[in-house]
Order: sequence, then structure tokens, then C-alpha cells
Amino acid sequence: MKVGVIYGSTRENGNTELLSEEVVKNLPDVIRMDLKRYHYHDIIDQRHDKNGFSPVDDEYDQLIDQIIDCEVLIFATPIYWYGMSSVMKRFIDRWSQTVRDEKYPDFKEQMSQKQAYIIAVGGDEPRVKGLPLVQQFKYICEFIGLNYKGYLLGEGGKPGEILSDKTAIEDAHKLGEWIKG
Repeated sequence: MKVGVIYGSTRENGNTELLSEEVVKNLPDVIRMDLKRYHYHDIIDQRHDKNGFSPVDDEYDQLIDQIIDCEVLIFATPIYWYGMSSVMKRFIDRWSQTVRDEKYPDFKEQMSQKQAYIIAVGGDEPRVKGLPLVQQFKYICEFIGLNYKGYLLGEGGKPGEILSDKTAIEDAHKLGEWIKG
């Protein structure tokens, strides 16, 4: 089973990445997509324009091609201001264009064949204040057709603090085993 981890942090080796790596460390086939390493533009909303969306020359399609190849997607984002990171949001916003893109005529159908998990880490009571973020991802999954399977929230603000959240680390190992089957 191919697992794709979509990292939405701007920090190198941040808490969200550390926790996500605990989930996937024993999985055999993992693709890591670090959004900050790709050059992709914000969406220009042309859904209602006569000619639809204009083609965009960036690296966004490389990400979509990798996602389509996965059976499980893990969206890993720090909790910034009680929501997902701007990097993750910009990426998901572009899906509005992808569902209308001739290169991906079956995008929603392909997404409906995948499982989705959310991993988020924050420093201000994330197991409570991160729940609106989880709900937002549920709605996103519902709209695009992803099979939402669950979430993992951890606590950590300063680099490396997530490693002190024993509950999150334990839950990460359980999630990894669950995905492994």
C-alpha cells in the first residue's frame, strides 16, 4: 500500500514532521511531499469564467501526479492560528482547478479510492483547539471524495517538543500499525 505524506510546514524537521515520521517509519512504501520544496502558485479563481481556468506553469501537477499514485494520504500540518498552514491551504485551494482540468478528468473519482488521515501539531491546547481544523479537513475530504479515516493531534511549539508528548507518539505508532494492516 503506497502512502503519501503531504507536509505543510515551513519549518525544517518541525514537530508535525517528527510526529508524522513516527507514523510512517515502519511502512514499506512512503512518498514524502514537502510542499515548501515545490513552486506552485495561488489559485486564480476562474471557475465562472467563460473559458475556465488558465493553464499555470509551476510544479503543482508534480504533486497531483504523486498523490494520484497513492492509496493512503496523510495531510500533516502545524496548527497555525487554529487552522492549517498557508502552505497546505494554498495546495488544497488549487484542487478547485484540478477538478476542472482536462489532464485529470477523473480526479474526484481517483480521490474517492484513497484513505485520508490528518496529523496536526500545535502549542495551545491542540487536542481541543485543533478540532475545528479536523472538521475543516473532514469537509474537504467529503467534498473531494476522500475516505476520511481519522486524525492525530499532538502538542509541541518549540522545535522537538512533540517528542515529549508521549500520548501523541504512542498514538502515532498505533496509527502506523493500523495503516500497515
